[in-house]
Amino acid sequence: MRNQILLIEQAKKGDAEAFYHLIHQKKTELYRMAYVYVQNENDAVDIYQQTIIRAFEGLPKLHDPTYFSTWITRILINCSKTYLSKQKNVELVEPVHIENLRSMSHSNIEEHLDLWQALQLLDEKYKTVLLLRFYQDYSVNQIADIIQCPEGTVKTHIRRGLHMLRQQLKGAYIDEWVQSVERNN
Repeated sequence: MRNQILLIEQAKKGDAEAFYHLIHQKKTELYRMAYVYVQNENDAVDIYQQTIIRAFEGLPKLHDPTYFSTWITRILINCSKTYLSKQKNVELVEPVHIENLRSMSHSNIEEHLDLWQALQLLDEKYKTVLLLRFYQDYSVNQIADIIQCPEGTVKTHIRRGLHMLRQQLKGAYIDEWVQSVERNN
């Protein structure tokens, strides 16, 4: 963490190499989040690049270096939302890799796809918090910082989103998954 803060301070002063090291640490996470929003590699790369440009230009305005991760994730989400508002008919698609599918049983693949399809049907506010919480493993506090709303609202959106998933799927595997998630929150 100390090294990251030093890199942020150097990047704020215009050190492009320090900025590159910061972004390099986050590239997989940022790309995956963009891909989840826009559903194809080319658009995800475009959003990722736009995020990097905006972050580099806005970095001097970042007051607290400890919030770098949430700050850049917020930029990425805003870039993704802007893209989606221009592309009204785009649906979310999970970036599933072939090697992951090969290691899954047939029933696990079906459960995984059913869950993902149900997630796509949720309102954006529920979908966003669930993606950040369970696919990116952010804490409620971090999600509140990213989407700029109170922690109580994030918790409510998570609960309501999970409830909506349960209603859509009404299957044994989703009930077990939701119950385990609710115990962890």
